[in-house]
Amino acid sequence: MQPTWSIAVDIGGTFTDVVLRHSDGTLFVDKTLTTHEDLLEGFFRGVHLALGRAGIKPTDLNGSVVHATTIVTNALIERKGSTTALLVTEGFRDVLSIRNEHRYEMFDPQIEFAEPLIPRALTFGIHERTLADASIETSVDPEEIRRLAAVLIEKGVVSVAVCLLNSYRNSTNERAVAAALKAAAPALHVTLSSDVAPQIREYPRASTTAINAYTVPITAPYLDGLARRLTAEGVANRPLIMLSSGGVIGAVVASRNPVRMIESGPAAGALAASWYAELLGLDRLMSFDMGGTTAKACLIENRRPLVTGSFEVDRVWRFTEGSGMPLTIPSVDMIEIGAGGGSIASQDNLGLLKVGPRSAGSNPGPACYGRGGQNPTVTDADLLLGLLDAENFLGGDMQLDLPAAQATMDRLGRELGTDRDTTARGIYRIVAETMAAAARTHATDRGVDYRGLPLLAFGGAGPVHACAVGELLQSAQVIFPPQASVLSAFGTLVTPVRLDLVRSAVGRLEALNWNDVDSVFNAMIAEGHAALDEAGINRSDVTLEFGADLRYFGQQNEVTIEFADPRPARDWRRIGGVFEAAYHAQYGVNPSHVPVEIVSWRLTARGRDVSVAGAALAEPVEAPIRSRYIAVWETDTPVYQRSALTPGLGIPGPAIIEERETTIVIPPAWHAISEANGCIIATPKEA
Repeated sequence: MQPTWSIAVDIGGTFTDVVLRHSDGTLFVDKTLTTHEDLLEGFFRGVHLALGRAGIKPTDLNGSVVHATTIVTNALIERKGSTTALLVTEGFRDVLSIRNEHRYEMFDPQIEFAEPLIPRALTFGIHERTLADASIETSVDPEEIRRLAAVLIEKGVVSVAVCLLNSYRNSTNERAVAAALKAAAPALHVTLSSDVAPQIREYPRASTTAINAYTVPITAPYLDGLARRLTAEGVANRPLIMLSSGGVIGAVVASRNPVRMIESGPAAGALAASWYAELLGLDRLMSFDMGGTTAKACLIENRRPLVTGSFEVDRVWRFTEGSGMPLTIPSVDMIEIGAGGGSIASQDNLGLLKVGPRSAGSNPGPACYGRGGQNPTVTDADLLLGLLDAENFLGGDMQLDLPAAQATMDRLGRELGTDRDTTARGIYRIVAETMAAAARTHATDRGVDYRGLPLLAFGGAGPVHACAVGELLQSAQVIFPPQASVLSAFGTLVTPVRLDLVRSAVGRLEALNWNDVDSVFNAMIAEGHAALDEAGINRSDVTLEFGADLRYFGQQNEVTIEFADPRPARDWRRIGGVFEAAYHAQYGVNPSHVPVEIVSWRLTARGRDVSVAGAALAEPVEAPIRSRYIAVWETDTPVYQRSALTPGLGIPGPAIIEERETTIVIPPAWHAISEANGCIIATPKEA
């Protein structure tokens, strides 16, 4: 069989990570600073670095090309999207401002929310009405839409979101609007809520549609430019794009649905954690991904990441639910913590040390990057404490500026009244406490006992801080996989092509109209097949997974369940039994006298699982053990090269284990062992 080279690129807030994989399992990896002004510049710089390490050319890439990107998140946070208009049913112009009337902080009289992406001045009401039973009371007048199109063009609108009342039940009026807009103004990008988020709850549906419309004019040219440049360089296959739900899909489908890409990088990390859970035979673990900008934690149950049907972006209070813009899009369920390597340390209003959530990013980055950064960060503290080696960062390719880190830490110390080392140790401790507290909350809110869960640590800064976090979480072990710094990029290579779809269809479970159920699932199956066709998947290789969101009648929140294809048996009791078991597992009780209500049907179309050979380093090299002073423990500490470790070697803490892209820190109270599968596993010594 012809050798196959595949490549994955994950663009993060600070670094762009690249993993090049041969079909025999050999990996070549590299990192480069993210180029926010032109993401493709950093993309191809990283690709060429990895290809150079392997000694191959772009034309040798005859396997998959997978990409996870922050382009959508950046556009939302920085408000760099195009001028966008929103068309709603007449009388609903304030849907984005009124929101859902939920106050995330009940007793704060000055509560703030993220400003709507689309202002009221660009929100227009349309004379039409679809009723809740899906019947059309008032049809769309094409002449009204043509007149409105002229107004939109005059106002410089580039993209239009259409979210009409009850269109999730019947999309006829929305499609009539789209047809009239395209006829009158063909250059407009048009996003329909019935395509992007055909679900109940008006505000989340409108928010999701607005976000998609706001970012389509950015992602479509970006992904098209990516595909054209790959073709120009002789790469055989078109790119696949990582989705928030934990699958990959073709660039054409992804470009029409940028809302599906918002959490693509973090989702890839969770998928890699699932892959390692399978490899290590662990049913449960917690993934801990700490990069340059943020840290993310995700629970892996039954060797799969938890998935949620909604999440938020651009929160005013970064970690407070309800303060951001909601998205009703399937996504890997994780918590984001403002504690990355670039998180800025400062003095708060009470005169105390504070770390994050502001980040120095890649430009200017931490002070030690020597790019003009003036604020002390977690990475600066790690360098001053001796956890990082200024001469060996990225294998020596990126020299760190120790005097710059010292100067900025001294300035903060003077504000706090502490010396340099005490300030740096405080940053190291606070960032661990912050991440552990967020992970505890995330697990507890989902009814999961985090105590004893293994912690899989990755990301550029994750291995540096993982044992400190694991100690606070009472983790039984901390696992450091090979190529931990670029594991999210690796995760895109081990996930199958996949598309998750959902359609709302509210009604009593025992009164299901199975003809309607057939119609809903057939439509989703057709959409899933079309998307996987575009990604190059044969129909015979497609697997369909069925599910639904259900609740007891009168409740506000649903429970998502999975089951076999319900259409052949047409047995609602079987679905009800799965729901009752899942509800009891989550809440410990069943109000079984209350009827069960179906809210939404779900379908996942996925290709075959990706087969991956061992993930060994390309060229292991021997390196001698040396030592350096670590201020955290105030003692000289042995330093190992990971590439020189033999399987079965025990490493008592304290110890530092270096590899080119990251550093593993083993505290005094821990003991590590190098496993034959390439992982390093650390456990508390008393265990």
